[in-house]
Amino acid sequence: QVQLVESGGGLVQAGDSLRLSCAASGSTGVILTVAWFRQAPGKEREFVAVISRSGASTSYADSVKGRFTISKDNVKNTVFLQMNSLKPEDTAVYYCAARRGLLLSGRGNEYAYWGQGTQVTVSS
Repeated sequence: QVQLVESGGGLVQAGDSLRLSCAASGSTGVILTVAWFRQAPGKEREFVAVISRSGASTSYADSVKGRFTISKDNVKNTVFLQMNSLKPEDTAVYYCAARRGLLLSGRGNEYAYWGQGTQVTVSS
């Protein structure tokens, strides 16, 4: 079993930055791909970013490309999401998710492990 715990959310102003963390524990050896998703009130969950096990490959949603950076520390089993130039439309609950496959998937139903989420609120 794998447990994921997100942290780092908060209330910020437009243009500010935040760094989210996702700490993995348990059977972390089965994890090959980790992604961030988000869900705003009244909206469907959407893909944000994904990173490969080595950290060498990443992919981003067009809405965050150039502003967000996903990275990882394999020693600490932690994945980060650096969010810069935040906008009010980035307001959402951000979830970390992990899967066993190698594909850098943006489909939430392909991820078996999920964290509890962390709230990010960006005021204008």
